[in-house]
Amino acid sequence: MAIAEQYQSDIDAILAKRYDNGADYWTTPDKRLCKGSPFSALNCGFMLLELGMEPSDPVLMKIADLFLSSWREDGRFKLSPQGAIYPCNTINAANLLCHLGYASDSRLRKTFDHLLEIQHSDGGWRCNKFSFGRGAETDFSNPGPTLTALNAFRFTGLLNKEQALDRAVEFLLEHWTTRMPLDPCHYGIGTLFMQVEYPFANYNLFVYVYVLSFYDRAKRDQRFLDALGILQSKLVDGNIAVERLNRNLAGLSFCKKGEPSDMGTMRYREILKNLD
Repeated sequence: MAIAEQYQSDIDAILAKRYDNGADYWTTPDKRLCKGSPFSALNCGFMLLELGMEPSDPVLMKIADLFLSSWREDGRFKLSPQGAIYPCNTINAANLLCHLGYASDSRLRKTFDHLLEIQHSDGGWRCNKFSFGRGAETDFSNPGPTLTALNAFRFTGLLNKEQALDRAVEFLLEHWTTRMPLDPCHYGIGTLFMQVEYPFANYNLFVYVYVLSFYDRAKRDQRFLDALGILQSKLVDGNIAVERLNRNLAGLSFCKKGEPSDMGTMRYREILKNLD
């Protein structure tokens, strides 16, 4: 997808921040790849792709190299030099690399095998990090990383062929019913979730419907259709209008809060195509 002329200024604004975290390509001097959201290496990789930059562009190739350099032989990714490696780190890295065209890379295949091996009993993926203490809710998987994992897996030959992924879809559909804060990070479905957020970054109604629309297990399920209906009720003249936005992205034209987004609407139309 070529960069539309009206969004070149957004590309330039993102590129202008590439040293803001202390090193090149939105990293810190010690190569923390998720530091500095929304202008981290992870987020900027996704935004540049969303705006039409080709994966073969030298900037995106360098971002891919940075993430691949964090890959471990057991399939995990270590996105910062200190601390434990959590499943969400591996999932985020795999998702970006799949979007950058690496889904068939032998390292990613090993990562997907690893993720299937550590899938939690409820069908999702779970981090053993108890930021809010321990309670009954912390026995569940993390809905946000589970959705991100499904976003990565859709680039593989396992899409709509692997029962384990259907279990992950079911876990997320059940979360739509309970809406309870789940897992050690307390992902819930409430007011903020229901606000249309774009570009995709957090566990949110828009990305929830978008990712699940690729999975046959969800497409005709009433819970998914209810979520789709709510998303459609928020359209403005058939277009996606941004309701929730990281305030540090306010200067970008492709995702202005309170206004229809052409790029966001393209993602909505992709949902409809998936369901056709």
